[in-house]
Amino acid sequence: MSSEAENETPIRIIDGHNDLAWASRTNLDYAVDALAHPIEGLHTSIDRMRAGGMGGQFWSVWVTDSLTGADQVTATLEQIDFVHRFTSAFPDDLRLAVTATEARRAMQEGRMASLIGIEGGDQIGGSMAAMRQYARLGARYMTLTWSNTIAWADSATDDAQHGGLTDFGRDVVREMNRIGMIPDLAHVAPDTMRDALETSQRPVLVTHSGALSLCDHPRNVPDDVIASIGESGGTMMVAFVPTFLSQARRDWFNAGAEGKGPDATVADVADHIDHVREIAGVDAVGLGADYDGTDLMPVGLEDVSGYPRLLDELRSRGWSHGDLQKLGSENVLRVLDANDDDYRRFLSGQQPLPTGTAIRPAIDTTAPDTAEETA
Repeated sequence: MSSEAENETPIRIIDGHNDLAWASRTNLDYAVDALAHPIEGLHTSIDRMRAGGMGGQFWSVWVTDSLTGADQVTATLEQIDFVHRFTSAFPDDLRLAVTATEARRAMQEGRMASLIGIEGGDQIGGSMAAMRQYARLGARYMTLTWSNTIAWADSATDDAQHGGLTDFGRDVVREMNRIGMIPDLAHVAPDTMRDALETSQRPVLVTHSGALSLCDHPRNVPDDVIASIGESGGTMMVAFVPTFLSQARRDWFNAGAEGKGPDATVADVADHIDHVREIAGVDAVGLGADYDGTDLMPVGLEDVSGYPRLLDELRSRGWSHGDLQKLGSENVLRVLDANDDDYRRFLSGQQPLPTGTAIRPAIDTTAPDTAEETA
């Protein structure tokens, strides 16, 4: 039970990353009605979100990297459609939000903000026009890679080919700034992180990673990058994935994962949060659990209802109510705020028009036609 004082505003969580959209594709064939209550095999439901004190969720719209080109774009649009339909199915609980102002309004109304993030730069199919269309549909961040290195950016979990971002990759980041889409540095190689931070003129997010110095998983973030994120006004959101959190769990997995491995705990999550705070400051830390994106979660955080246990652990370590408000939602909303004016100007047509590689077609239609006649 939470120990919040009666006269204090409840802590509300806006989590940076949840894979319910793909999990619902796999488990429910994209149906949404059953998600009011717990479903076996899923971490997320409306009543669990309420129990967890959630004020909002960035829904990850991810597609498998077995898809390529136009198939990735189609599957991404299906994911975005799920978020819109899911939000519409529970109007008393959820509200689609595309700006920080709309997210705050949803919380003031007693609803939870539904926000959208694209989980992989390959999902634009090499087309910044496709990226702009995702933004028009409400996507506010894009993870620059997923697990594989792509044509313009190195991934943390694949062989490096570019030494970070290519010139096109830097242009992608610049165009993201122009349209108010936040670069997400989860999943990317450290050199890609550094290149993106050097290129971006707006604060960035890391939506679901841990601290590399506490656990040597390649998905985790080095201290110099954590510090740079803090210095540039960004937010690093700590994931709950056990092999990102616990070195003992990581070592067990690397040794073959035989038998029952060491559990990750609420304290392990808190250790990573404390570390990010120590390196980058309390204004630079948030939560991005990765529920429904992995099968196992720490003991005490088995589903989205568990956030209050983490808040209580942090209170026991001396975190103030104001600190927890920053962790829970204010830090990520500040980053969203910092990109919102660009997003509004983009939607209204007030931003300067894109040029150069930002408007270059991704599909080559200039190949010679070998047919004798064309219609």
